[in-house]
Amino acid sequence: MPVPPDPVLRAAVRWLERLPVSGVARARALFTTHSDYSDITPTQYDAAYAWIRDTGLLGEANSGIPLQCRVFDAAMAHSGVPWLRDADLLIRRPDELPEDALRAAEALGLARDEAYAQVNDIWGKVDTEERSRIGSAGELALLELLSESAEGRVEHVAAWSDGYGYDIFVDARQHSAHLEVKTTLRVGRLTVYISRNEYETMLRDPDWELVTVRLTADLKVTAVAAVPKHWIVDHVPSDRTPRGRWQSCRLDIPPDVPVPGIPSIVPMLTAAAPEVLRGASAS
Repeated sequence: MPVPPDPVLRAAVRWLERLPVSGVARARALFTTHSDYSDITPTQYDAAYAWIRDTGLLGEANSGIPLQCRVFDAAMAHSGVPWLRDADLLIRRPDELPEDALRAAEALGLARDEAYAQVNDIWGKVDTEERSRIGSAGELALLELLSESAEGRVEHVAAWSDGYGYDIFVDARQHSAHLEVKTTLRVGRLTVYISRNEYETMLRDPDWELVTVRLTADLKVTAVAAVPKHWIVDHVPSDRTPRGRWQSCRLDIPPDVPVPGIPSIVPMLTAAAPEVLRGASAS
């Protein structure tokens, strides 16, 4: 669904203004008969009503967020604009906003700085939701592979506590591995978030390993790799004074850094274990 045309965006604001006091039938009659609203056609009003229904804006009548901001948010989040998922890299300043975002902002009377702030907020919500969805899928997919392929005990410790500092425990043949799992669907860009607890667990736990899982669009494992500890140590932030302490950070990992497979679990794998766990890509 593309960003709606300017008249539809403006009509959406008018619907959201009138509906709480007039209801659908009276608001539609007003829009189609009163000269103050004749700059937008009845067809465009109908399209705007269908759009605010489909995007969930109709259910936010009591929101304290300004109408123009709510409509702009919905226009960006529900339009499938290809730049949104990489907005953190592509849009660093208001003057870097894409044309479709600028057009929608102008139609809704939002200044460029306001639109930029809204885009940052939208990206943060979309990114958080997507990371949660993909992260859970990656953990479960790797857990299934390990349960079928590693001898000994495999536990999904993150299922009952975030306090361990890792997600999956594997123990067999006098070997053990504590795997912190980060997941992506992308090829060519690997961005992970690491918490302070995960990092400090890494420093004190020789069995800790950061594992990246790449999934296909249908959430099947296509590649597994491990990020060397020394690279992580070299790139996390530093606490420069006792009064400042980082709690979470983002790491943009170059494609040549991860080591294919999971070195720590290779001694625990059965002969029939898939090669993707040893370092080969899945077919």
